[in-house]
Amino acid sequence: MKKVVFLLLIILSGYIGYGQIYPDKYFVAFTDKNDSPYSFQNPEAYLSERAIERRERYNIPFDIHDLPVNPQYIEAVANIGVEIINPTKWLNGVTIFTTDPSKISQIESLPFVLAVSKASAIDINHHKEPYLDEFSLNKPGQMNEIVYNAAQELTTLKNSTTLNYGLGYGQINQINGIPLHDDGFQGQGMVIAVLDAGFSYTNVMNAFDTLFLNGRILGTHDFVDGDTNVFQGSTHGTSVLSTMGANLPGQLIGTAPQASYYLLRTEDSETEYIIEEYNWASGAEYADSAGADVINSSLGYIGFDDPLQSHIYEHMDGNTAPATIAADRAMSRGMIVVNSAGNSGNSSSWPWIGAPADGDSVFSIGAVDANGMIAGFSSIGPTYDGRLKPNIAARGSDAVVASTNGGTATASGTSFASPIIAGMTACLWQIDPEMNNISVLTAIQNSGSLANNPNNQYGYGIPDYNQARIVLSAFQHGLASHPGDLTVFPNPFQDDLSVLYNSRDTHSVTIQLFDLAGRKLHEQKFSSVIIGLNPFVLKQLSGLNQGFYMVKIVADDKVFSQKVLKINH
Repeated sequence: MKKVVFLLLIILSGYIGYGQIYPDKYFVAFTDKNDSPYSFQNPEAYLSERAIERRERYNIPFDIHDLPVNPQYIEAVANIGVEIINPTKWLNGVTIFTTDPSKISQIESLPFVLAVSKASAIDINHHKEPYLDEFSLNKPGQMNEIVYNAAQELTTLKNSTTLNYGLGYGQINQINGIPLHDDGFQGQGMVIAVLDAGFSYTNVMNAFDTLFLNGRILGTHDFVDGDTNVFQGSTHGTSVLSTMGANLPGQLIGTAPQASYYLLRTEDSETEYIIEEYNWASGAEYADSAGADVINSSLGYIGFDDPLQSHIYEHMDGNTAPATIAADRAMSRGMIVVNSAGNSGNSSSWPWIGAPADGDSVFSIGAVDANGMIAGFSSIGPTYDGRLKPNIAARGSDAVVASTNGGTATASGTSFASPIIAGMTACLWQIDPEMNNISVLTAIQNSGSLANNPNNQYGYGIPDYNQARIVLSAFQHGLASHPGDLTVFPNPFQDDLSVLYNSRDTHSVTIQLFDLAGRKLHEQKFSSVIIGLNPFVLKQLSGLNQGFYMVKIVADDKVFSQKVLKINH
C-alpha cells in the first residue's frame, strides 16, 4: 500500500514545472471532488498502511478531505497551458504558474473552478516582519560565520546514565526529558515529518550518520523545486533537525535520537510569497499520507514580498490563513503539529504569532533562555479571536545545534524551541501510542510551570515531560483531563501508587497512607517544586493486605484525601 501512495505523488509531480518567479503563481480552488476515481472504500489508493492504521487506532472516519484532488480537474487546468505546481487535497485546489492573464480567465470559466487567487483584495497597512530565524535566509555560501555563534566553552555537565548529551544537556534537562530517555523512550518506532526551508549538508554530516545508516530517513520531497533533493536551499532545516535527531555523544544528542524522519522542503528562503503556505499544506498532506505521527514546522507566515498577500492580525483567528487551515486538518487526521510561535515579539507593529501557529489545535512553542526567561524575540498571543498562545515554551535562546563544520554551535529563535518539543513529544507518545493527540498535548500543558496561571508569553510555561508521563498515565486510567487538588492512580492498585498534587505554591508536602481504622501505615515527605501538577510515587506497597485505604496529602494547613483499593496479584 505504501507504494501506491507514493506512486500517486509521482504521478502528480509529473505535472510540475519550476524555475519561474513567484509573483506569477496562483491557487486554483475547485468546487468539489465529484466523479473522483478515489473513494472512502479504497483508502489504500491514496494513504499508506501506516496512515490508515492511525485513523483506525483513534477512530477517525474518512471524510472528503482525505480524497485527493480530482486528477481530471488538474489535467483540465494543465491543458489550458499553465504549469501545475502542487495539488492540495485539504484545500481542494492546485497551485499553478503562468505569465499569461488570458489563461487565468480560461481557468476561471471551467465549471468546476471556484476561484483563482493571487493576492488578497484588502488594504494592507502592515510592516513585514521576518519570521524565519535570520540565518535561514542566507544565500548559498554564507556559512557558520553568519549562521551561528559558536559555543565558547564547555560548562560542567551532569550526564544522563544512558546518554552523553554534551552541550545539548541543558535544553533537554530544562523540560525534564532525560528520565524518558533513560527508560528507553528515545523515539523508537515514531515518525516525525520536518517541514522546513532546506536541509543543506544533512546528508554528509556526522551528526546524522546513524539516521542514514539505520534507514531512519524514510523519505524526502522538495515542494519548492519539485524533486526529492532537499539537501539544498538552507541550513535552517539542518539545524532544526539536529535538535531532535542528532547523535554526537559528548557533543549533542537530540530529543528524539531514535525516531525516523521525513525531510520535506516547503519554504524557499530566497523569497516570501503566499505560495509557500500552499506548499506547506501539500507537505503536511504528504506527511499524513506517509503515516507520520508528528509534524515539526519551524516556519510561519505574516508578511510577504507582495504586500497584497500579507496577513493582518484579523487573519490570526485559527481559520483564515491557508497554512493554518491545513495544520488543523493535520491535527484532525490524528497527528500532532508542533509549530514555532515566531520571532517578532520585539516588534511594535506585529508582536503576535504568525500562521499556522494560530491554529486551534496547533501546538505553538515560544522560546526561553537557559534560565527559563522568555526570549524578547518570542512572539506572543493572544490570537485575534482571543485564544491563548503560545501553548508552552522551551529553549530557543542560544539553543545548541549541530554545526555544518562539525561539532556544535548555538543559534536562537523559536525555530529551535519547536523541534526540541516535537522530538520530546514523540518520545512521550511512544510510551502509550493508544492515547490520542489531544490527550498527549493536554498532558504536556498540564505539566507546564504555569499550568495554573498561563499567559500569552509563556503559554502554560516550560513543560516537565516526566511529569507529563504521569499525567498521561492518569488519563489512561480514566481520570479527568484536568485533575483536582489530589489525584491518586491506578485505582485499584497492586504495587506502586502515583500521586498528582495540584499545588498553588511551592512548599513541602507530606503524603500519608491510612487503613480504614485510622492507623497510619506509610508516610513520606516531598516538595512541590512548581505551581501546578507535581507528581509523586509511593513505592513498594505490595505487602499491604487487600482492601480499602486512605491516601492523604498534607500541604501547609490544608489536607486532601482520596480512598483507594488494594488488590492482590
